[in-house]
Amino acid sequence: MLVHTSVKVPFGTLYLVAREHVLLGAGFNGVEDLIARMDKDDSSLSLKSVKTIPIISDLISDYFDGDLKALNGIKVRQPGAEFSQFVWKEMRKIPVGKTWSYAELAHRAGSPAAVRAAGTACGRNLIAPIVPCHRVVKSGGALGNYGYGLGVKEWLLRHEGALK
Repeated sequence: MLVHTSVKVPFGTLYLVAREHVLLGAGFNGVEDLIARMDKDDSSLSLKSVKTIPIISDLISDYFDGDLKALNGIKVRQPGAEFSQFVWKEMRKIPVGKTWSYAELAHRAGSPAAVRAAGTACGRNLIAPIVPCHRVVKSGGALGNYGYGLGVKEWLLRHEGALK
């Protein structure tokens, strides 16, 4: 069984879907969007609305309340090709308050020439902002794209101290 809930954040609502204590989806476009992008083995399970998801909801609230490293305590899993898995794993290593370029992310994921593929993995990330694709920017420092809009990306980066 999957559980889902939502958390009010300063700029809207963060929707969460989990199985046991593993977060399978997080984003700002609604539960239906997350379920549609999940692995079929997970998305075919029954879905129950809950007030909070133990551990996960608390850590997310802690993050938005200022404990910027709280998201590191959340276990995640999402479907994707091998390179995407490497990219998401490396993304979680980007320090709070810092950004990496798409090129640096590709390099750290083991394929320096795969800059576009790293960008694609960012775009397919199903667990934002916990897998922090918002911390990936263009080589020149421009913010680049963000699936939930540049205003959200900017807010997250300011919250974390990466933007003044």
